Formats: sequence, C-alpha cells, structure tokens
Amino acid sequence: MKIPMDKLSCVFSRALDIIEEEQIGATQRHGMRAAALCAVMGKHLGYDDDARAAVAMCALFHDNALTEYQLSKNELASNGPNMRLHCERGQSNVSWLPFKADIDGFILYHHENENGGGPVGKKAGEFPFEAALIAAADAVDVMHRLQLVQAEELPALRDKIAARADRYSTRAAIDILLEILDEDMLISLRDDNIDQTLCDVIPSWEVDSSEPSIIGIADFIARVIDYKSHFTRKHTSQIANRTWLMVNHYGYSREERGALYLAAALHDIGKIGIPTDVLEKPDRLNDEEFMIIKKHIQYTYDWLCDIEDFELIVGWASTHHEKLDGTGYPFGKKGDELDFNARLMACLDIYQAVSELRPYHGARSHEDTMQIMYDMAGKGFIDKQIVKDVDEVMKDWSMKDVPHPSGN
Repeated sequence: MKIPMDKLSCVFSRALDIIEEEQIGATQRHGMRAAALCAVMGKHLGYDDDARAAVAMCALFHDNALTEYQLSKNELASNGPNMRLHCERGQSNVSWLPFKADIDGFILYHHENENGGGPVGKKAGEFPFEAALIAAADAVDVMHRLQLVQAEELPALRDKIAARADRYSTRAAIDILLEILDEDMLISLRDDNIDQTLCDVIPSWEVDSSEPSIIGIADFIARVIDYKSHFTRKHTSQIANRTWLMVNHYGYSREERGALYLAAALHDIGKIGIPTDVLEKPDRLNDEEFMIIKKHIQYTYDWLCDIEDFELIVGWASTHHEKLDGTGYPFGKKGDELDFNARLMACLDIYQAVSELRPYHGARSHEDTMQIMYDMAGKGFIDKQIVKDVDEVMKDWSMKDVPHPSGN
C-alpha cells in the first residue's frame, strides 16, 4: 500500500491548526500558508523536488511540538520551558519522517533572526538558510494575516515587511519572500484556495507501507496527538505498540503490519478537535460532554477521507468505537460490516483505555482489564476470539508499557 505523505501531511496540518488556534490564538491554515510560501520560495531558488518538499513540509510542521511545549509549561508553571524547547522538540519529532533531503536545523532555528535575537541566539549565517525561509513565512503570516490582505494593500505591506526584515528573519530570506509575494500569491493563500494551492506547489511524496519508515511517520503523528492532554500522553503510542504485538502474533505481512500500525496512530487524530477541558475533566462526563467527545471519531473520518486510496486505513481508524451489535458510534455498524482489523482496533482501544490511568479511574491490571473485556464480549459488543487473543498476548505486560517496535 502506498502512503501519500504529501496528502496525509496536509490533513495532519489541519489538526495542528486547531491546536495553534486553541493554545496560542493563531489563525487556521497558518501552517499551510507557511508551507506554500516556502515551496514557492524553494522553486524560485532552483531547489529540486526533494529539497522543496523538505523545506515545505518542515514549514507545514514547524509548530508540531506545540502540544508538548504547552503541556510542559502548564505542568512546570512559572519554571516552565521557553520557546527553545518548542524548537528543539519540533526538530526532534520531524527527524522521524522519511525526508529525502537533509532537514537538520530547519525547525530548530525557525525563530532565529538577523541579529541573534531568537531563542537559540544564532545570527544570520549561523543556521541553515531553509530555517530562515521558514522563519520569514511564519512571522510574516502571523503578523499580517496574509489570507486577508487585499491587492491594493500589497505595496504598503511589502514596504512594512522590508523595513522590519531583521525582526522577522534574515534580510536575505525576507528578500526572497518579497520577490514571490505578488498579487497571485496572495490570492493563492486565501482560505478558499490554500488547500488546492498546497496540492499544486508541494511535490508528490509517497512511502510504501512495507518500509520501516512507516513506523517513524506513525510515531510522529502519535506523539502530537498524545500530548494534547496529560491523560492521553501514552494512549495512541501504546495502542500502536500493542497493535504491533498483535499483528506479529497473527503473522501479518510487513505491508499489513505497517498499514495497521499507521491506522492505530491515526485512530484518535480527531481528539485534537476536542477542547482540552473536556478531555481532562476529572469526573465522568455528562451527556453534553459525552456528545462532544464522540465527535472525535467523526473528525477522524472526515479528515482522513480527503486522502485518495486510503479507504482501508480510514475504516480501521474510524470504527474503533463501533460494537458488533450496532450500538456503537458514530456509524452504528455491526457484525459483518466490521472487518477483522476494525474489530481488533476496537479491542485494543478498549484494553488501553480501561488499563491506563484516566481522570476518573486508576490504572488497572491485565486481569482486571480482561474481566471487563470478557464481560463486553459476552454481551456481544466485541469479538470474543480477539479478546482471547489479546488476553494471551498482553498477559506479560500487566501494568507495563509495551515497548516500541524498534525495542527502544
């Protein structure tokens, strides 16, 4: 199975937009606009497809560590980390993605400027020029909301950007941005146009699900999702790791293992659209809050459906709250409408949710978790044989985290 990384990245960027809007008040599609600007600047500079994809994708994901930064800051209060941590973790996270060009320092230095006033303290010439391009696109879009700028306002805006070049990025990077920032570029950045613009300017980038790099892609996605909330910090990654154990138990092919591992990493991407105060409520949810939580599956489905030839992964990722008797959500599917992998995902999601620490219950042992799952299987909610298989495979991991497929 081919994984269209360019399309998947655009979908994931929408989820990151929600995080930025919720946590720092940034406008939606900011990452997309930054990526489009960097892709066009890269083309203007004569970059090949691999180099252009690298700088554009790093621009798309430049704030990928925002959930980690905000969560750490909240936990450590006034002694929390500064923006340098956000940059360092962001660089570390994107290093898991299978870029075909070197991206060293692209995100680490994306808040640096001409005179060394950024969080790392590097001056122009002391960090990669691609980081300066990302900084220019990031800062100019944040400061001036490019999607709202009218054509007649462009000359004055260009003068304002030129006058403040050393604050945004390096003067050399701002010069490149100004060379490509014409009326057509502005129009392409409008909210109604940016999705198509990004498809047009970012080179195609596919990864085979049988490649080891699929694990890095899944890990990158899982990390951002999990850090949305303190209580979900390990949820996605542990379901993915448990999925890996199960597919090896069943003897799946390498391609099938990779595809299902990715589906496990994506299954809760919709939770990014759920308010944090609902995710972290210390008590059981009321009916209204439960309806809000249930929307995360619809978000997952809607976002992933935009990716062509992704039907299997969409199905596995978006049906983990369905039940065999049709009483699950959001689709009310039952019986034969749920294939084996969909049933497996449902069982593993339940296992992890029941066994892990939550605001409204403590961590549970394997034995206590299985008692609940056998009861659910007896009522016809989940697959009895898969529950037995989970019991066999997970019994040695009671109250323990399942290790990453790499062993690290």
